[in-house]
Formats: sequence, structure tokens, C-alpha cells
Amino acid sequence: MNTNSASVMIIEIVNNYEQLVMNIGKLIDVSGYRNDYIAKKLGLTNVNFSAKKNRKTFTLEEIKKIASIIDNEDVNDYLMLQQMEARKNDETLSHDELYQAMGWK
Repeated sequence: MNTNSASVMIIEIVNNYEQLVMNIGKLIDVSGYRNDYIAKKLGLTNVNFSAKKNRKTFTLEEIKKIASIIDNEDVNDYLMLQQMEARKNDETLSHDELYQAMGWK
């Protein structure tokens, strides 16, 4: 891996983390878990949790814990939909073009 591709990869990781932090409130809402439940799991008061959620000021450890708590099918479906939406204008290949590009028969 050259320096340029490592830099691109690092930037992508940072951007993905930034998107996670900016959208953690929406992911919590989509998960179906109540704020008071997640606050309790994090050891926060409801008021503290609400403030952190609104201000997007969760620590890295809190983000990790929240992600493990809210990991469910609804959140995964939402994330997949967001990825599909972000890539809807990307160039695609037809079935025949894919087969040809891969050298399949």
C-alpha cells in the first residue's frame, strides 16, 4: 500500500466515524430502544444522555457501547438504505457487462 492510498483510507475511516457521530441520534431512534434504556446501559442520567445526544458529544467509548446496544435488523436496514441512497448515481454495470468484465461464460 502506498502512502497516497493509506491517506485515502484514513480519510475514509475518519469520514465514516464522523458520519456515525453525526447520525447516532437517528440510529438510536431507528433502533427502537428508548433513550432511558440506553442511558442506563451507559451509566448516564437521562438528562445527561439527552444532552449528549442532542449535542453529538458522546465519547468514543460511549459510541462503541451505543453501537453494540442498538445493533439490530432495523438499524442495519437503515444503514443499508443510506448507503444505497448515497450510491444511487454511481456508475453501474449490467449483468452482461459484469460477466464480460469477469471473463465468465
